[in-house]
Amino acid sequence: MPDLPDVFITRAIPEAALQLLASALPGLKVAVNPRDANLTPAEIASMAAGAQGLICTLADDISRALIESLPRLRVIATYAVGTNNIDLAAARERGIVVANTPDVLTDATAEVAVGLMLACARRFIEGDVLTRQGSFRGWAPLFHLGFGVYGKTVGIVGAGRIGLRVARTMRHGFDCRVLYTARSAHPEFEAQAQATRVDLNSLLEQSDFVSLHCPVTPQTKHLIDGSRLARMKRSAFLINTARGPVVDESALVEALKAGRIAGAGLDVFEQEPALAPGLAGLGNVTLLPHIGSATVETRQRMGLMCAQAIIDVLGGREPANRVVPG
Repeated sequence: MPDLPDVFITRAIPEAALQLLASALPGLKVAVNPRDANLTPAEIASMAAGAQGLICTLADDISRALIESLPRLRVIATYAVGTNNIDLAAARERGIVVANTPDVLTDATAEVAVGLMLACARRFIEGDVLTRQGSFRGWAPLFHLGFGVYGKTVGIVGAGRIGLRVARTMRHGFDCRVLYTARSAHPEFEAQAQATRVDLNSLLEQSDFVSLHCPVTPQTKHLIDGSRLARMKRSAFLINTARGPVVDESALVEALKAGRIAGAGLDVFEQEPALAPGLAGLGNVTLLPHIGSATVETRQRMGLMCAQAIIDVLGGREPANRVVPG
């Protein structure tokens, strides 16, 4: 019978996190998925059999069936902020602690959102490609024109930490007017970004850049659909660094093809890593491989936070960033 792990990790994580686990809990058996690929729930159930701790990623389907197949499981530490891939009700019923990694990826993800605004408006990717292909023949007054960013109106959908960081950057760094929409008023958001709260339709109609920063829930799935895209300016850009299913990707493809909006910048996708048919062939969309938190510093801190959550729970202590109580 194979030696069962005390902790199973579904994807390779920074070495510092593994060292922390080893130093804090000597003798702890830690197993890491040896493949550079996501695992199915059945594979996780097999590899994590007997585990008390599980470190997973947002790509893992931590379903009720999987949770119930791991009888010794005490803590799930997700290498992410969002927990929509975890059956929280099943974890709660079992008394399993769920912890996440908030705050640490705020700046990194905000950087990508702002970068996508600039890349889309100024057509950075197209310019890079044509230059490499030898199509740059010299400066000309009408060559490769894009849209300016300074002084434009930026609409933030969702008033959380990342949305606020983007709003502050665009207001104070680019002198933009900031609108935001959220279920309730956020006085701190308004004060720090000099932002005005409006309803979603008004935000879409007025914004030059619409930046999505809301979680995916039954209420926000396909929040941006064909009818909402039709409300945006033809010169506007849609930016999504939140979750792919917030956008109806097929409707977005049609809007981009028809020129109903100027362009889009996406770091997440509805059926990730697959793209909606036709999306990859469009020149007015910038596509990134879900790199919102992909900095050396951020990913290491995320790993350390997951490791510490495992250490705390297995050591009988209260973990930080608890999502579901045990």
